[in-house]
Amino acid sequence: MKLNRKDILGLKDLSVEEINLILDTADSFRDIATRKRKKVPTLQGNTVVNLFYEKSTRTRTSFEIAAKRLSADTVNFVAAESSVGKGETFIDTVKNIEAMHPDVIVVRHSSAGAPHMLAKMIKPGVINAGDGAHEHPSQALLDMSMIRDEKGGFAGLEVAIIGDIAHSRVARSNIYGLTRMGAKVRVSGPATMIPPGIERLGVTVAPTIEEALRGVDVIMMLRIQLERQARPLFSSTREYSRFFGLNEQRVRLARPDAFIMHPGPINRGVEIDSAVADSERSRILNQVTNGVAVRMALLYLVTGGGN
Repeated sequence: MKLNRKDILGLKDLSVEEINLILDTADSFRDIATRKRKKVPTLQGNTVVNLFYEKSTRTRTSFEIAAKRLSADTVNFVAAESSVGKGETFIDTVKNIEAMHPDVIVVRHSSAGAPHMLAKMIKPGVINAGDGAHEHPSQALLDMSMIRDEKGGFAGLEVAIIGDIAHSRVARSNIYGLTRMGAKVRVSGPATMIPPGIERLGVTVAPTIEEALRGVDVIMMLRIQLERQARPLFSSTREYSRFFGLNEQRVRLARPDAFIMHPGPINRGVEIDSAVADSERSRILNQVTNGVAVRMALLYLVTGGGN
């Protein structure tokens, strides 16, 4: 089976079959990380451009390592060091990059919809690495890969997503993906961080973290995204931690085999205590490991892999 699309822009538009294809393909690449020589010639001769207009550590590095493990040539574009500082527009920058004939452009941008606009304008494949507060498909797919590894599937699973739901592209992509695959999703956070009408996406809103955690299989904590908030949405980080921070006592409300996830970066002592982040229940670093395999799968599939 092949992926009948040249772009990966979000989980909202992916079918169950496409999600399973991506996760299965990622599984097939996972053992490469354990080899002495962590490289295969699969994308030799292809060029991948990482076009990042926002700061990133995990996502950009993960895409770069993924491309190199597939033997693709990689170019990292950092907006602060480019002609953007001289007034060049996003469209002109992309058109100039397209003129150099890359095969895939991985784009992160602060404006929601930027990758979608880009995909309509250029021939190379486009992978959305995060667009504003809209979607972050590769992060959600690696989260789903982690959950499938641990639980064997999604049907009937209870997943709690807790934190700044309103500004989280990770939350939105996970909601689209998890509900489509049959999981039940609860969201919780300060009322100022819960988007009105989010129930229409098929989730349940829990007014307290205790309600959200009770009996769940998976706990997904989110970072407070101060950079996306036009005004303060809570009184202080101490207050936030008191009402919505994950500590050892609250973890016990979940099922005994429940595990903890976080897309990073972590604000220790705010949304999650250090003891919890570093506990045996934590899968935070496992998520990072899974991320390389999932991004290898995305690069492989958008360049025609499986055809």
